[in-house]
Amino acid sequence: MNPSSPAIVTQESVKPLPRLAVVLFCLAYVLPGFWFRESWKSVDLTSLGFMMSLAHGGSDWWHPSFMGQSPELNALLPYWIGATFIRALSGLVDPAHAARIPFLALMVSALCAQWYASYYLAKGKRAQPVPFAFGGQANEEDYAKAIADAGLLALLATLGLAQPTHEATPMLAQWCFVSWAFYSMSVHPFQPRLGLLCWGASLLGLSFSGAPTLALLLGMGASTLLFMDTSLVSPKADSLQFLAIALLVALFCPHDLWQWRLSLPNAQWAHWHGILRLGLWFTWPAWPLAMWTLWRWRGHWWVRQWSRHVVIPLFFASLFVLAALTSIPPERILLLSLPAFATLAAFALPTLERSVSALIDWFTLIFFSGCAFIIWVVWLAMQTGWPAQPAANVKRLLPGFEPSFGGAAFCFALMATLTWLALVRWRAGKHRKALWKSLVLPASGASLCWLLLMSLWLPLLDYARSYKPLVYQVSQLVEPDRCLLVQGLSLAQMNAFKLHSALDIEVAQSAPASTCGWLLVESLKNNSQAIEDHQKQGWVLVQTLHRSYLDNEDMDVFKRKPLKTGSLDE
Repeated sequence: MNPSSPAIVTQESVKPLPRLAVVLFCLAYVLPGFWFRESWKSVDLTSLGFMMSLAHGGSDWWHPSFMGQSPELNALLPYWIGATFIRALSGLVDPAHAARIPFLALMVSALCAQWYASYYLAKGKRAQPVPFAFGGQANEEDYAKAIADAGLLALLATLGLAQPTHEATPMLAQWCFVSWAFYSMSVHPFQPRLGLLCWGASLLGLSFSGAPTLALLLGMGASTLLFMDTSLVSPKADSLQFLAIALLVALFCPHDLWQWRLSLPNAQWAHWHGILRLGLWFTWPAWPLAMWTLWRWRGHWWVRQWSRHVVIPLFFASLFVLAALTSIPPERILLLSLPAFATLAAFALPTLERSVSALIDWFTLIFFSGCAFIIWVVWLAMQTGWPAQPAANVKRLLPGFEPSFGGAAFCFALMATLTWLALVRWRAGKHRKALWKSLVLPASGASLCWLLLMSLWLPLLDYARSYKPLVYQVSQLVEPDRCLLVQGLSLAQMNAFKLHSALDIEVAQSAPASTCGWLLVESLKNNSQAIEDHQKQGWVLVQTLHRSYLDNEDMDVFKRKPLKTGSLDE
């Protein structure tokens, strides 16, 4: 016997979210952060370094390298597509923006996959709401579209989605291919051939994006679920097809991609507390609604004849949460769990009571309105010096930063804020009964704050999170010399010099006989012995460049002592 559905939904409640509103939501979230900003530390700059090295012929395409070092993740595909666009648009667009174009397309495709995955899961018979005795319940098509809208809004509302999905990194590519895999399992009962095609493409893309182990685990887990799925016509055949594709992908992947990057969990409480705190805010506000879904739909997954719309997202979320516990850093894997959490959150809406929905609205209103207010106040302080305390904090944390007024950025921020106020007024209307209404404010609030940060605060964030100011300071000291020897710098820092200066960078460890007249090292202020060693080697400390908001990023600039000349004794 099929378990009973806890969803009671009327036809009036499944009015679709206007398509124009969906497009504007996505544009307001996707575009800010991809354009008009500098490359940020450190993964963003590091990935760009490998892409530029491939584009300019500095390394082999099957073995990317930058400044003699290999990437932490053997993510060939993201580096390939970034390098291809850098080479194709050379001379037209700067390398950083050229590399982001394909990743912008990957993000858009992932959002589309999220909508359709939620849509097809909601079309399942066991996901449908309770039929009324005299009719009036939501029909299948409209109900599925309402759940899909809610799933997309829940994904946009998650706090951990913003920055990682706006950077040209392997993490964005992995998130995109996981979204495709999630979609392929959702669509398979309705369009088997399309499901198999997307399944193969997603696992292949995930493997070539630095996560072949996760791809194989997905394949094995998915085949097991399909084998046990009693709602399919031929579960055994479907299971074997999915498993065969996963094994073929594993066989055809380059051997050097198969490296386990997992670590045993640290038994100390501080480690577990840090992961727990990260998970709570990273997946907020999707995870509370997902937990509510598991409770209200417990008869659909805690039984032998389970339902696809709960078990499939539960499988994806559980796999990546467990993988995050053994990964460093864990947020790379937690990002992959967000599509599943968002889908589970969407299925909570048909079961929410009015009081819980009102609580979500009030909390969201207070939280995001407060964040937007703080952003505006700090921007006002940077422009006018009032209020005095925020202006003083900015000067203290970012010495040398000079605020500037951007008319276009101000107009976009003002329009976004007015739109937020209009949405708050709309949501306050008691006549609004749409199923997705409880996620409009969380999604729009997250989009508002991200847009404000990428407009009003963009100069501040570029100064704080890019290495361009550091490169400028060093260039002023080194010029007119063009050669700079570096020691102890990260790949991101070295790529910043390649990107923002015309200096010739040499690594001290790789060029012991270099004749460069300048040396840049991490600050040695707490290591007097190291300073003495450099002085014995013929270096004189010229200046220490302070980055006071991060003490560990101070840099020491040394200049080589001039050789002494004199006549020989006769």
